[in-house]
Amino acid sequence: MNRLVVSALKMETSNGSGNYDLLHTGVGKVNAAIQLTSYLLSHPVSLVINYGTAGSRNIPVGELVKCTKFVQRDMDKTALGFKLGETAYETTVPMIIDYGEGLTCGTGDNFVQDVDKELDIIDVFDMEAYALAKVCYLFNVPFVSYKYISDNADDDSPSDWEKNLADGILKFEEEVLWKY
Repeated sequence: MNRLVVSALKMETSNGSGNYDLLHTGVGKVNAAIQLTSYLLSHPVSLVINYGTAGSRNIPVGELVKCTKFVQRDMDKTALGFKLGETAYETTVPMIIDYGEGLTCGTGDNFVQDVDKELDIIDVFDMEAYALAKVCYLFNVPFVSYKYISDNADDDSPSDWEKNLADGILKFEEEVLWKY
């Protein structure tokens, strides 16, 4: 079976080489879920490896980190008595999808510019990993995510992301891909 590297944007990755397939999903949870689901329905996959950029409140820009826990940070049904990040009325998927030892990635469809408004359990902030993790959870496919920290999740995060988004792919290829 195939290993699949999934990334939102072509500009975050190289052309791909080695013994894996490469899928670009587009930005955001909806695009990520649609593209990965479509791929998994027509291709056998033994492992999904997500690579992308992320912001962080504590991890310095330029670090590459492994994420194994995923929460939907912009799901807010607190007015109905649910926890921030908990999908209302969902019983088949846990609030935090946990693939083992590693950092927690909070996924939402916006740049984080004020970490004080975010869940304290989140180490890194992105726009696709939770959706990818959830699809893999439902398809029973092993999943891991590596994030290159591109910004500090503050007022400068959009411009810092643009400046740093292409810097992490070589680090990912050299430090991670050979392990899988």
